[in-house]
Amino acid sequence: MKASEIRKLNIGEVRQQLDEREDELANLKLRLATHQLENPLTVPATRREIARLKTVLREHELEIRSLPDQANA
Repeated sequence: MKASEIRKLNIGEVRQQLDEREDELANLKLRLATHQLENPLTVPATRREIARLKTVLREHELEIRSLPDQANA
């Protein structure tokens, strides 16, 4: 998901996506350690997506860019 797509989501949706991606990363790391992961490049891709989500949330906190309110979305 691109940063521009993330910015279209409201705060709650971004936080939900972040939680889901962090759970997914933990699962991917476990599968990587047990050699059950077919494509190990999914780990860094998931880490980048988590970084994008955190960046957008931080931009909102610092009022650099605002996300839509939950009531408006």
